[in-house]
Amino acid sequence: MDASFRAVPTSCTGVCTLDDQGRCHGCLRSTEEIGRWLQMSDAQRRHLMEVVLPARQAARA
Repeated sequence: MDASFRAVPTSCTGVCTLDDQGRCHGCLRSTEEIGRWLQMSDAQRRHLMEVVLPARQAARA
């Protein structure tokens, strides 16, 4: 198995443009979150995917 495999896949949707707050229109991650993704633990990724991004999605609606 590839050593870079993680249980939590990226939220990238392939729509890689930033809004005025520096967040991606597609996945809602900040540039800092995108840049750190490969260094994040599964727990950090899970928190981002299950808590942070849904809150951003709700605020966007």
